[in-house]
Amino acid sequence: MNIGLLVIGDEILSGKRQDRHLPKVIAMLAERGLALAYARFIGDDLGAIAAAMRDGRAAGDLLLSCGGIGATPDDCTRQAAAAAYGQSLQRHPEGEALIVAEYGERAWPNRVLMADFPEGARLIPNPVNRVAGFSLGNLHCVPGFPEMAWPMLAWVLDTHYPHLHHLAPQVEYRLRVMGTSGEGDLLDLMEATLAAHPGLKLSSLPCRGDAQRPRHIEFGFKGAEAQAKAAFAHFLTGLSSDPTITDIELIDTPPDPSR
Repeated sequence: MNIGLLVIGDEILSGKRQDRHLPKVIAMLAERGLALAYARFIGDDLGAIAAAMRDGRAAGDLLLSCGGIGATPDDCTRQAAAAAYGQSLQRHPEGEALIVAEYGERAWPNRVLMADFPEGARLIPNPVNRVAGFSLGNLHCVPGFPEMAWPMLAWVLDTHYPHLHHLAPQVEYRLRVMGTSGEGDLLDLMEATLAAHPGLKLSSLPCRGDAQRPRHIEFGFKGAEAQAKAAFAHFLTGLSSDPTITDIELIDTPPDPSR
C-alpha cells in the first residue's frame, strides 16, 4: 500500500505560508517503519482535490490530507471527498455533538457545518478543540493547523494501520563513484541492477565537484535490507570491472542485522 500526502490550500502555493506537513509526515512514517510514496500540493480547488482523491482511491493508496476542512467558502476538502467517493454530505451526529459540547451556543449556525461529512465517514478525534476530522475508506482528512493535524494523523496510523508498522523497513546503501565521464557510461549497469532486483529504488545524482572532491556520481540503493544489500553488492561488482573508475567512496552502509 503506497502512502500519499495531500497538502491543501492556496496559501501554500502563493507562499503566504510555508508548508510544514511534508517533513513532519516523512518523519512520522519513518518512526513506524513506513515511507511516503508521493506528496501533492493543491490549491482550494474542489475539482483538483477530488481528482487527486479519486487517483488515490483507484490505486488503493493510504491517503493523508491536511487542510481545507473548515466551514469558510474557500474550504472545500469535505465536498471534494464526497465527490471523489460518490457520496452526499450529511451532518454527522457525533461530530455535531462534539462541536456543540466545545462551543455551546456559539456552535450555531456556522461551526456545526464542520460536522458535514461524506456519508459513511468515520471521525478522527481532534485533541485540541474536538472539531473532528474524518476518514472515508483509506482517505483521512485533518485540518491544516499543525498542532491539530499531526496528533490526528498519528492517531490514524496507530489506530487503523498498526499492522503496517515495521513490516518491511527500508534501508539505503549509498556510494560515490569518481572517474566516469557521466551517468550514461553506467546506464547498462544501472539497468542490469534493477532487472536483477525488482522493486528496488535506485537513485543517481551527478555532482560537478569542487576543490574538495572531483566530479562524481552519487548512487543510492533503497529497499528491504536484504534486497538493498544484494543490489549494492551487484553494483560494486560491476564497477570493479570498469577501468574508467578511479575511486569509490562509501557514503552510507546500514549495519548488518545478522551480526
